[in-house]
Amino acid sequence: MRRVVVTGLGAMTPIGNTVQEYLEGLQNGVSGAGLITQFDASLFKTKFACEVKGFEVGDHMHRRESRRIDRFSQFALVVAAEAMKDSGLDVEKIDLDKAGVIWASGIGGLHSLEEEVESFLKGDGTPRYNPFIIPKIIGDIAAGHISIKFGFRGVNYSTVSACSSSSHAISNAMDYIRLGRADVVITGGSEATVAKLCIGGFNSMKALSTRNDDFKTASRPFDKDRDGFVLGEGAGGLVLEEYEHAKKRGAKIYAEIVGAGATADAHHITAPHPEGLGARNVMKMALNDAKMNPEDLDYVNVHGTSTPLGDIAETKAIRQVFGEHAYKMNISSTKSMTGHLLGAAGAIESIAGILAINHNFIPPTINHFTDDPELDNKLNLTFNEAQEREVNAVLSNTFGFGGHNSSVIFKKLKH
Repeated sequence: MRRVVVTGLGAMTPIGNTVQEYLEGLQNGVSGAGLITQFDASLFKTKFACEVKGFEVGDHMHRRESRRIDRFSQFALVVAAEAMKDSGLDVEKIDLDKAGVIWASGIGGLHSLEEEVESFLKGDGTPRYNPFIIPKIIGDIAAGHISIKFGFRGVNYSTVSACSSSSHAISNAMDYIRLGRADVVITGGSEATVAKLCIGGFNSMKALSTRNDDFKTASRPFDKDRDGFVLGEGAGGLVLEEYEHAKKRGAKIYAEIVGAGATADAHHITAPHPEGLGARNVMKMALNDAKMNPEDLDYVNVHGTSTPLGDIAETKAIRQVFGEHAYKMNISSTKSMTGHLLGAAGAIESIAGILAINHNFIPPTINHFTDDPELDNKLNLTFNEAQEREVNAVLSNTFGFGGHNSSVIFKKLKH
């Protein structure tokens, strides 16, 4: 199969609205949590989230265009443009029939759906709806917008697998290029779910942290007093390219994507398998796909949502897969900084891993105060401060409601 490399990156996150800003946030252990500004959350159990800050859509597109697309698609277009500019690809010089888009969103246009329903309920019952409402809310539409923007006529679709969505998009994009069906694919994911329905729904499940008096430290993966995840929003975009295609044009190459896995827990719609069975299997599958040994990994960017059950199950799985090497590599959860971006989590966390490879550092798991006796505290969970080390290979985990698991592996390019 053909080799696949990463030649462009784009990011819109709660700790930085560009890749460079995101890198600085990761290096400095910044918390993206704050009180919710997009609606009045005073009556909700959780009043905070990790929102994107300072995003002015008018800086990126005409207001008329922005009104026709949901916030999650706005994010998608912005990060795709950043990734394409970063890649240096000239659309006049590539085969557009072999250039595609595989983009993810776990939920899609929730803001637009909520606004339209509220508008209807405030009316007199006459069914008056925005003519753009359907293309604003459907989950595949961001991929369509990106392909139209760049004229990419190849593969074009969206993946939906809850919090694993964008990791599945990235792995699918890799396979399309490996198999010769595409030369270039823009991939990643976007999510904009800081909305009443999402906060209220997750609250009713008791999934969100309710640490309203100390929201900056509320996302506490692996801490004894963790009480749920913090909702985030944003997007991550990657340009994947066939190696020889990239080499021929003298492209800057961030990393090679060498393996991926996809499994199911087949256990419960929201809870992980208690022994981390699906997580164990997906990491093994990714290593086998990459033809790598566990000892080849330097860093695992874990799913690490800061939930009582999930953090325990994932660390169990890591010990099962990596054995003694589990104590020699670094592990961290960047969700401690960004919150949980749901369907976009895998994209920004893959980018965190790629940045770790390029800058030889491990992003920290911030907000650690008390060791959890139920966890193996001999693991290097990179608490509170970034650590310097040579990083040659990274595995990124994402797990979603429904028992969906995905892992992807990136490594430094070896010519």
